[in-house]
Amino acid sequence: MTDKLTGAAGRAYVANAIRQALRSGDLVPGQRLVELDLAESHGTTRGAVREALQDLAAEDIVEIVPRRGARIRAVSVEEAVQITECRSALEQLCARKAATRANEEQRAELLRIGAGMRQAVADGAWDTYSALNQRLHELVVEASGQEVARRQLERLNGPMVRFQFRLALRPGRPAQSLPQHLAIIDAVAGGDPDAAARAAAAHLDDVIEQLRSPATRTPVPGR
Repeated sequence: MTDKLTGAAGRAYVANAIRQALRSGDLVPGQRLVELDLAESHGTTRGAVREALQDLAAEDIVEIVPRRGARIRAVSVEEAVQITECRSALEQLCARKAATRANEEQRAELLRIGAGMRQAVADGAWDTYSALNQRLHELVVEASGQEVARRQLERLNGPMVRFQFRLALRPGRPAQSLPQHLAIIDAVAGGDPDAAARAAAAHLDDVIEQLRSPATRTPVPGR
């Protein structure tokens, strides 16, 4: 490639590529990130890579060690639990507000997501289920109108991508989480703020329970 991505475009491209690689398991905690290698593999300048790594360090996804370079930051199970506890407080707030603030288009989309999630579980379409899961959480936050909570959740979710990947791979996890997601959808779409907050709390409590289980500490086969 002769024309390399530079500036804000290159910076965003590299940062998103690293997030996706961590989510898919292609990058693992502790793995070194070499500027030159990243620049060559993604067709960007080293400056763009350096800025992307600084952005990811601010999100707690990457740590930059003086004279040793950058690497994917390792997140302990206990830290992941604490992050999820913070997420729970924010997602309860957003679910409560979404139940009263969501417009008809948003409520209709929530119901479509619920139907899609049911079908994905029935079909064993785990990638589809994962994408719908992500959109559900995004939509509840959007409908809440809580911009401060949205920004804080984006920051909290950064270091969690590896754990989310591992939980998604766990056999039976989509079927287990489906009724929890449907409870959130029904409460928000139905305009019941108390039920929406309870459903969000129950879902995140279950995520914490899963994080604390021994299976979370077991290496993912092939990774």
